[in-house]
Amino acid sequence: MNPLVMMGTLIMAIGGVERQVDLEQRYDLSLPLVAGAEGPSAWYVGPPRMEPVRANGWVGAVAEGGSVNFRDVFFNPHGHGTHTECVGHITEVVHSVNEVVLPTFMPALVISLEPEVRGEDRVFPAAALRERVESLAQKGQAVALVVRTLPNDPAKQLKNWSNTNPTYFEAEGLAFLADFGVDHLLVDLPSVDREEDGGALAAHRAFWQVDGLVRMQATITEFTFVPDEVSDGWYALNLQTAAFVNDATPSRPLLHPLKP
Repeated sequence: MNPLVMMGTLIMAIGGVERQVDLEQRYDLSLPLVAGAEGPSAWYVGPPRMEPVRANGWVGAVAEGGSVNFRDVFFNPHGHGTHTECVGHITEVVHSVNEVVLPTFMPALVISLEPEVRGEDRVFPAAALRERVESLAQKGQAVALVVRTLPNDPAKQLKNWSNTNPTYFEAEGLAFLADFGVDHLLVDLPSVDREEDGGALAAHRAFWQVDGLVRMQATITEFTFVPDEVSDGWYALNLQTAAFVNDATPSRPLLHPLKP
């Protein structure tokens, strides 16, 4: 699964077939952190703030006469923009996502799923997730899995998800992904679990296997957006993360197409 560099060309083998990584083309799946209410949010947090430092008559804003722009940034990594989290999100010890070693490029399978309506809920059934993944991959192939929710409404890029009961995964589905060898899950939702679940976090717990041999190397990336021009199938993923010593950090997933 490790990509090889051959004469300046990046080669990735998937299922015994070598594919060339197209480094000239990429799809940015991240939703940027924007001051104010223009970006996506969840979990009842206020909008991000970026404010010039003001001290002793000096202001960190060139527009206001300062020598440089020098701003404090106030945000919540889980509630604002694309972020990547590790098992420290749900454990007593706040493990740092910065300790997770991410491959520079990893095989990533993109799939699209339409949730099943169950009363007031919209759910990705474990059986549907399993069927879609197994139809496109062999066990151990997909180091990363990118899930696009259908319909792929562009409005989700700016949505305030608080108190909207977003789509979520059955815990059995994420237990399947863990067993299948998926270490890095990327979703276009604020969470893999139900918004109000009494603190169970069953899907998180199943993916990280916190009741067994904990998967310290596994990550979940939320608040992505997969453009319609990205078809289902295989890509090379470059998952860029900021060096935060925290359970979650802002991130920028980049998908590169694969050539025959």
